[in-house]
Amino acid sequence: MRIRPLPSLVAVAGCFDDDRADLLAEPLDDLIPFGKTVPGRRSAARHTRGRHTGAREAGVKEFADFLGEQPPFDALDADDMARLVAHVEVEYFAAGATVAPEDQPMTHLWVVRTGALEVVDHGRVVDLLEAGDTYGHVWLLSGLPPPVRVRAHEESLCLRIPDPRTFLAHPDRLRYAAVRPAAGPPRFVAGPGRADLPLARLARPIVWCEATDPVRDVARRIGAAGLSCALVYDGTALGIVTDLDFRREVATGRVAVDDPISALATVPALTIDQDATQAAGLLRMVEHGVHHLVVVGQSGAPTGVVRAVDLAQADVRDPLLIRSAIDDATDVDELAEACRLLPTALVELCDNGVAAAHIGAIHAAVVDAVVRRVLRLRHSPALDAIRHSWVLLGSLARREPLPMSDVDTALVWADPPAGDPADAIRAAAWEVLNDLRRCGFALCANGANAHNPLFGRSRSQWIDAAWGWQRDPTQENALLLTAMVADSRPLTDPELGRALTENIRSHTRSGGFLRAVLDEAVGWRPPTGFVRDFVVQHSGEHRGQVDLKAGGLAPIVALARWIAIASGDASGTTVERLRRGTALGLLSTDETDTLAGGFDGIYGLLLHRQVEAIRGGQAPSTYVTPGELDTLTRRHLRETFRAVALVQARVDRGGLHRLPDRER
Repeated sequence: MRIRPLPSLVAVAGCFDDDRADLLAEPLDDLIPFGKTVPGRRSAARHTRGRHTGAREAGVKEFADFLGEQPPFDALDADDMARLVAHVEVEYFAAGATVAPEDQPMTHLWVVRTGALEVVDHGRVVDLLEAGDTYGHVWLLSGLPPPVRVRAHEESLCLRIPDPRTFLAHPDRLRYAAVRPAAGPPRFVAGPGRADLPLARLARPIVWCEATDPVRDVARRIGAAGLSCALVYDGTALGIVTDLDFRREVATGRVAVDDPISALATVPALTIDQDATQAAGLLRMVEHGVHHLVVVGQSGAPTGVVRAVDLAQADVRDPLLIRSAIDDATDVDELAEACRLLPTALVELCDNGVAAAHIGAIHAAVVDAVVRRVLRLRHSPALDAIRHSWVLLGSLARREPLPMSDVDTALVWADPPAGDPADAIRAAAWEVLNDLRRCGFALCANGANAHNPLFGRSRSQWIDAAWGWQRDPTQENALLLTAMVADSRPLTDPELGRALTENIRSHTRSGGFLRAVLDEAVGWRPPTGFVRDFVVQHSGEHRGQVDLKAGGLAPIVALARWIAIASGDASGTTVERLRRGTALGLLSTDETDTLAGGFDGIYGLLLHRQVEAIRGGQAPSTYVTPGELDTLTRRHLRETFRAVALVQARVDRGGLHRLPDRER
């Protein structure tokens, strides 16, 4: 623990007042424990002090007890708490003194021990930090200079702590953003967990067999090894046979026990890199509807097999149960019954501590499977007669839906040799969309549906439309449609479906078009114009609430989408697009970290709140009432909104100058 003693520093700063000599002569021990506030000084200057290492043992305990009760430090173990206390410095500030100036990088966290601090934005006090409150983590983590100033509201003692990531053994336990559900204990946006561990840790040994080996022999070897599968190699491709194959084919008599094992094997076997995470393994299983993955090394050679039951308990059981029910559905009614399991699965995934981004990806994979199954069950002469591609839009396309997200779709079909089958194709698309509604999914209320002429076109019509938007971005809906097309992912016939995005590649755009897209992106503003609270709705159904989707997620998603368009690469999640922006020089590392951290935090908060609504039998919403959030979460959101607005302003001023010369 480092103490900055008051006497020496006041003298050094030239502020030694004769009438305060009694104060300056006080022994340092009288400042600890912190029940006592240093009285008296009226200087508005902040004073730098030397270090003192002779704090009493009781004072050290006082630090640990105090910080151990305050987020973000309340989840640290004893060893990390000792490390934290060892780095604490104490500073005194007179009323009006500046604690943290605006527009200067943060190097430390501040924790108010006694007194209060004001957060000042353009001369207005927008927040008041009181005993136990922490300031600066968003700016410390992002590396961006805060656009606000912090000053002492009254005489205050503050704890000054350098970046904890540099000395804590478990910095992921810092609970910077709390998420408090309607009932039960607080939940927090957690750091890396089991889902982020390497998949290879769970790999089981391989039972090998030849393609000509009899079924009975392979079954005997699998049983003797206590495993549930074997790998088959026929000299050209790798296959897999599982216990499920034996039950479905051998037990029913479709395959005899003396037949070659190749009659049972699935070729090629689904593989995954040994460096992949357990979360990536589960997602791959859900996407493909399998229960086994072959783990391969750097050379591509198999090193083991991972089973679904090896990954976890509830966080595997429910998504794979739903996926199996989807694949087994023989009609839309059975498919709808399977889809009713999805909300409960999302609740259980949250309860099991699965990361929000991982839950969103699993959710998207389940919806993918549902749409594909509907397309198989719904046979339409109009669609069957022509090559076509179903395309997902919006958050589902980015694989980051919320529980309440609509299913936004588009349709691309090959240019017909003669005639115009558009009306028949769109009518068939409407039947598919109705089946999705029967399965419990909401269609886009704003019209982004495959039967809408704006979103159901032939390939040449899509390309012509995209050219028109680029030539004249001021025409009606040009920027809106450009944004929606940039957030697209072909679900069937990807080569045809990419017609939606192929014209956003770099050689087809002008600087004026990119400037217009950027203007649209930065038009999504975080609610930073509040005084001691958020900008909220002033009337209507959501009076007194703030929309975290429109005000929190949308500004970040829009900037990431601009990067996708500017880079000519529309793939990936919001965070992946932001990282790509850094690699291309469109964002600095600090800016990307700020936006990515803000997205993860707000998305996690919204997902957990919507899950709590599902648990309580309520309709999920993107609106929150600020008073329902705990103090830590409100403060974290406010700082995040300011940080995002700062990045927006930077990109708005210099975004086009960051592009290669040929793009401007």
